[in-house]
Amino acid sequence: MNRRIDKSVLSRRTVDEITGGRRMRRNRAADWTRRLVQENSLTVNDLIWPIFLIPGNNRSEDIKAMPGVQRLTPDLAVKQAEKAAKLGIPAIATFPNIALELRDDTGSHVLAADNLINEATRLIKKEIPDIGVITDVALDPFTSHGHDGILRDGIIVNDETVAQLAEAAVLQAEAGADIIAPSDMMDGRIGAIRDALDTNGFSDVGIMSYATKYASSFFGPYREAIGTDGLLKGDKRTYYIDPANSDEAVRDAALDVEEGADMLMVKPGLPYLDIIWRLKEAFEMPTFAYQVSGEYSMIKAAAANGWIDGERAMLESLLAFKRAGCDGILTYFAGEAAQILEQRRL
Repeated sequence: MNRRIDKSVLSRRTVDEITGGRRMRRNRAADWTRRLVQENSLTVNDLIWPIFLIPGNNRSEDIKAMPGVQRLTPDLAVKQAEKAAKLGIPAIATFPNIALELRDDTGSHVLAADNLINEATRLIKKEIPDIGVITDVALDPFTSHGHDGILRDGIIVNDETVAQLAEAAVLQAEAGADIIAPSDMMDGRIGAIRDALDTNGFSDVGIMSYATKYASSFFGPYREAIGTDGLLKGDKRTYYIDPANSDEAVRDAALDVEEGADMLMVKPGLPYLDIIWRLKEAFEMPTFAYQVSGEYSMIKAAAANGWIDGERAMLESLLAFKRAGCDGILTYFAGEAAQILEQRRL
């Protein structure tokens, strides 16, 4: 049986009586008011552009799982860095795909002064000296097993790995790296790298700690990009953080701050906005996020299928990092986002 509703008794109070006269939509009514009261903004100064490296000259390779992203030889990485500088992007971050014959159980090639990452750094700093170069000393691109540390009897050994990372950091600083960003999650590596840099005359080289790197499922396309997807034996949960934990992440970051980190990073990004917020609140120091390959590829795939507006989703995701407290974002969208932000500024 249909019941008739007396609309006169749905509410005996007016909207103004209900809200006390507070109308939130007033500030949303026009474009100019929305812009005037906007709490967070994204600019090109917030972007860091990751670049994948391969050996050789004048050669690029598409990365199937990351549409629009390529591996580049050092000479082409210079051109990418030049493009970044022209767009106003403050810094790039380099990640090498090392030839398989140069990989071993200890990742020893990371200690070659002329390895791929150091070669690219020298070329980039020579041609575009004013752009920041951020390098990662983790061993996973250099090991035959795909782990971030030295493998002994099935175990990633911490202290021996840390000693090697510190030595590699000095070599990267000698090549011209401005910031060392260790992503390995070994205990004590920030203090060891700081000591090694200072002892060898590189006290001005900063450390951006991957302070909270999670054992995440969002790294898959990245592992294809650096050539470790088919190599990894076991998983990385013995040294990456459990995705269920947040207090542990804060404790881990606190140790890195105490050991001398200049900046903190959370990786991945979007699934861990709460961690970004907690680190920023706890330490009040420069805090960054890495919008990792899986995050990038999901947006790209959904946009390619017409399921979302790719440009709007990209910018919304980047703005979310700013809202959570980020001072900057490592993102494969950096070049694309910078171009859009420049067009909007004009």
